[in-house]
Amino acid sequence: MTPDWLMWPRPPGAVDEKVFVVRCDGCQDCVNACPHLAIGRLDDSTPAMNPNKVPCHLCAEMPCVAACETGALLATPIEGVFMGIAEIDLASCVVSMGPECGACAVDCPNGSMRMVAGKPFVDSSRCMGCGLCRAACPVWDKAIKVIW
Repeated sequence: MTPDWLMWPRPPGAVDEKVFVVRCDGCQDCVNACPHLAIGRLDDSTPAMNPNKVPCHLCAEMPCVAACETGALLATPIEGVFMGIAEIDLASCVVSMGPECGACAVDCPNGSMRMVAGKPFVDSSRCMGCGLCRAACPVWDKAIKVIW
């Protein structure tokens, strides 16, 4: 059986997983501090996220990190946050049907999602996997998914 932590990204600022599971006491303070309800908990009560369901808004003040008193989450610059990488299914993307869109690129917090020759492109070296691009996608069965 695959451990839960291999299936779900941790909140921003999470220390290395081996250290995280020792430091996190399952208090849920980070879950309760998230104003966007993007942090949930696994069966073992440790916090995790699913950016394909609820995106991380990468709050400037990172209330989830501020709420963590055990050191499982540490202040991290936005460039150091990683939850996964956005992947685009161009066949499902609205631009493959003709109209311009670019909603995903507009909502990307660090410019890793951008329009190139009228089509969305992900710079995987910069993508954090926050899921904001996916949330902005107007296609019903989203053309973007975050993989981790």
